[in-house]
Amino acid sequence: MKIAIIGGGAAGFFAAINIKENHPESDVVIFEKSQFLLSKVRVSGGGRCNLTNNCTGIKELSTAYPRGGNALKKAFRHFDHTDAIHWFESRGVPLVTQEDNCVFPSSQNSQSIIDCFLEQAAKANIKIELRMEVKAITPIGAQLQLDFVGTRNPVRIFDKVIVTTGGSPRKEGLRWLEKLGHHIESPVPSLFSFKIADDPITELMGIVVEKALVSIQGTRLRSAGPLLVTHWGLSGPAILTLSSLGARWLNERNYHCNIQVNWTNLRNQEDVLAQLNNIANAHPKKLLANLRPFSVPDRLWNYLLEKSGLSINRKWGEIGKTGFNKLINVLTNDVYAITGQTQFRDEFVTCGGVSLDSIDINTMQSKACKNLYFAGEVMDIDGVTGGYNFQAAWTTAFIAAKLN
Repeated sequence: MKIAIIGGGAAGFFAAINIKENHPESDVVIFEKSQFLLSKVRVSGGGRCNLTNNCTGIKELSTAYPRGGNALKKAFRHFDHTDAIHWFESRGVPLVTQEDNCVFPSSQNSQSIIDCFLEQAAKANIKIELRMEVKAITPIGAQLQLDFVGTRNPVRIFDKVIVTTGGSPRKEGLRWLEKLGHHIESPVPSLFSFKIADDPITELMGIVVEKALVSIQGTRLRSAGPLLVTHWGLSGPAILTLSSLGARWLNERNYHCNIQVNWTNLRNQEDVLAQLNNIANAHPKKLLANLRPFSVPDRLWNYLLEKSGLSINRKWGEIGKTGFNKLINVLTNDVYAITGQTQFRDEFVTCGGVSLDSIDINTMQSKACKNLYFAGEVMDIDGVTGGYNFQAAWTTAFIAAKLN
């Protein structure tokens, strides 16, 4: 049985290796259109590769996908995060789970994952061909013909084909799959930072608030987690998650909206007022600048005091009701105008792709073309962080590799 994998990334290698384990007699070849393999694995997680997340179970895991969560809930019964952890560790890659439940190789180096894939592929005699871009797939009876761009042998015939080309920034990049009868959800960016133009908050670049609540004004879109102030605006896990949740909504509005930041991590303003009153009663003579609530970084605290019209030299016992109201508002409802988005080019993630309506999620086989399968981000599946996106790649590739 001759099998083609289109795409030399995470899902492609995972599918190829598992095919050889399921069907050792098969002839498997990976076609990669560029000259680089596993490029997103290399840069993921700042070069450390967050390869999954250690969740409490499938229910929690599936909620991390704004697109595809319900379908993945079924798929995770075949291969979930615990299976992924076992898969890598059983193949000589020790892993470590951080406090935030992100799982990384113990080496803290994505090269460990790349080496694992290359070694497993070599051991299984998987062929790899670079600079081989597929421009069309044509059914020929029960087989599939691949047409390549500008090669000496532009046509190859296979019994099974798995498409693992990753996310496409434009719908035109998926036109060759649309021609086969698949519905394509228009791709838009996901997982990006927010630009804020001409706001003094950017002068605080480098400041991290470990626990912040962020939301998009006028919507139910909200997230929580670490927030990073950058020279262009706001970033960090809380912002990336929010961008993922609101990917299509934000795209439709050309990335212009208001974002609300709660720096306290407390949802109830009465709780915030109670803590501020406790400080004022216990330390009435201390200067506002010298006693920071909610572990707010000092530069940010001074900025928020100035924004609320309170002098850093004012004493806690002198704030008064009006001052407390201003302080509570800026701490829990700090509003910024978003003027655009900044993508992490190398870690580009898309919302959109081949619609799950066109795919049998139990087998990952196309409903429009027999013996054609899909895995990874080429489908309309994406998670709130890189680790969840990799987990979707492992799961869908594992199921596709059964070739049912």
